[in-house]
Amino acid sequence: MAGQQDDSLRKPIQVKEIKYKLQHANISISDEGYDVPAIDLEEVLVLTPFRYKSRDERRQYLILRRKTRKVWPYAVMASNRLNTLYERLDKIETKHGKRKYTQMVQDYIEEEFTEELKKLTKTEGQILVKLMYRQTGKTTFQTVKELKSGWRAFWYNTTASFFNISLKKMFDPLQEKEDYYIEYILRRSFQEGLLEPQAAAIPINFIECMHKWE
Repeated sequence: MAGQQDDSLRKPIQVKEIKYKLQHANISISDEGYDVPAIDLEEVLVLTPFRYKSRDERRQYLILRRKTRKVWPYAVMASNRLNTLYERLDKIETKHGKRKYTQMVQDYIEEEFTEELKKLTKTEGQILVKLMYRQTGKTTFQTVKELKSGWRAFWYNTTASFFNISLKKMFDPLQEKEDYYIEYILRRSFQEGLLEPQAAAIPINFIECMHKWE
């Protein structure tokens, strides 16, 4: 009959082929049907623009944002070198080998950072110290103490222009509002593709921080 498709022209269903494709996709098949496995997706927190409570807060935030974005690349590069240094020192057995490798990393960081760090303001230097703690889990003071004389001279000479910044400063967005601002700025900048993302070496419950400060 016109308008009706000839059954002989229909392609038979390839049951075995369908089952193979489902199994290849990690989908289990039973007589009752098939089960699609659950997929765990990483939680993504999308940040909206910062809500200012006053003009003064807006001014402070914008200044802090400029300084944080300026300092972040130095914190990332230095912390990467320091983290690698600590990892490799654990694998070097001799004291001579440890000293030699430490000196090599120190020379690299001095060559890369000294002139740039001397151009930082006191506030920028303090932000850098905080970010170094965020990325290594150690205060700059601890790093200097552990790596001894050469590092002590480098950090104290380089940071002389920062006047009296504290090398013992930690990073705690839950207890320090300025640190919360810095963490917010980092995450917004990561989200917008303005800064290179890097996970913190310390635990930060950012949602808890938001509930406290906003």
